[in-house]
Amino acid sequence: MMIRKEQNLEKRSVCLEEKIIYFEAPGRRNTENALHLVAERAGARGISKIVLASTRGDTARLAAERFAGSGVKIVVVPHQYGFSEEQRFPRELVSELEQKGHYVHFGTMLFHTDNFYGTTTPSVMATLLRTFCQGMKVCVEIILMAVDGGYVATGEKVIAVAGTGRGADTAVVAIAAPSNKLNELHITEIICKPLETKSWPAGTRPSTEIIRPDSLSNRV
Repeated sequence: MMIRKEQNLEKRSVCLEEKIIYFEAPGRRNTENALHLVAERAGARGISKIVLASTRGDTARLAAERFAGSGVKIVVVPHQYGFSEEQRFPRELVSELEQKGHYVHFGTMLFHTDNFYGTTTPSVMATLLRTFCQGMKVCVEIILMAVDGGYVATGEKVIAVAGTGRGADTAVVAIAAPSNKLNELHITEIICKPLETKSWPAGTRPSTEIIRPDSLSNRV
């Protein structure tokens, strides 16, 4: 990180300059690069806990391999039970990760609670966060879930990792907070994200293909 000091008319301003990686397209193809960037930033910041979204366990396995022997603990957050017809995160992987010192938390997915509370606020928050990218929405959600579940302390600095559809393509450094203290959650750094993504209507799946207006004329 480069630190610059600039003199302005009222007081001295300190500017922190850091690199952000933008992936040309979203999706699982970026997973290994994203985990490499996360490892670099965790080492540079002295961060020892990562909150990671993983639906089927593939990303969790890769992350456990990547951070083996590093002292970094991973809080894996799959889909909650009941989100789909069957739980896609393997039960045997839960035990495997726990034996390696990591955690798996099947908590309530906070941005999917419209039917319970009778309000569209969770969906609106999710859509707003997706203006950055799908992974940003998931990063915020899993941090809140991890703190609610007692796996991360309020005020603890963590890295959250998520993706679009499958894999990992988004990572942020954050100061964690529980869902009842949302104002205390702060995204302090963006490590990586897709350059461009598109949101989608509720009830449909995210696309990892970016369609621009100038490309439509080339389609038949």
